[in-house]
Amino acid sequence: PLQWSIPKIQCPEAWDVTLGQATTLIAILDTGIDEGHPDLSGKVVDRQNFSGAPDTTDKYGHGTHVAGSAAAITNNGVGIAGVAPLVRLLNVKVLNDSGSGSWSGVAAGIVWAADHAAQVISMSLGGTGGSATVEDAVNYAWGKGVVICAAAGNSATNTPFYPAWYLNCIAVAATDQNDNKASFSNFGDWVDIAAPGVSIFSTVPPGPCPLCNPALYAYLSGTSMACHHVAGVAALV
Repeated sequence: PLQWSIPKIQCPEAWDVTLGQATTLIAILDTGIDEGHPDLSGKVVDRQNFSGAPDTTDKYGHGTHVAGSAAAITNNGVGIAGVAPLVRLLNVKVLNDSGSGSWSGVAAGIVWAADHAAQVISMSLGGTGGSATVEDAVNYAWGKGVVICAAAGNSATNTPFYPAWYLNCIAVAATDQNDNKASFSNFGDWVDIAAPGVSIFSTVPPGPCPLCNPALYAYLSGTSMACHHVAGVAALV
């Protein structure tokens, strides 16, 4: 009942058709994933680090939160439900333990994910200046049949936000519980779709870290959260 987004996007109806498949992989390009989290244990089948941080552990909290929204273990009596319950994950750390990264790291992460059987790549990251290297990586993944989702940004503007703005990315804006555009969400004709992104309850590491919570779950808002709902639906399809 803490997850208003699950019935909003009609997950229960979708689950009557499919829970996804363990052979389907979503690559989470973010701050890493807490692979020991009880709602994510066993979900990650491979991992790679392009962030400059020492390892792929999530010491920020953002990557674990979005991973849970996309594919947390479901119907296990613990925590939350993920949009794609049986789908598994690639932990591609492209943002460091402060939540920052480089375009070269993001591009390398996209290519690595595409080369390691990802069917969906989800990126809740970006900036207002583009990168030809990242665009080339997006096009490379697209050419291999990968669906690429990217957050549209949280500046309440129609200014292009990259990599979401690229043609072969699904640019995702955020909506609230009333299906209105979230006040912070970017918008514009370059945005492809919107999804729940306000007060989203999902998995986080126990801490200490900026977005951690000893209770292992937290509410966060942003087009980041919306993006991974779309990635989960793509994985179900």
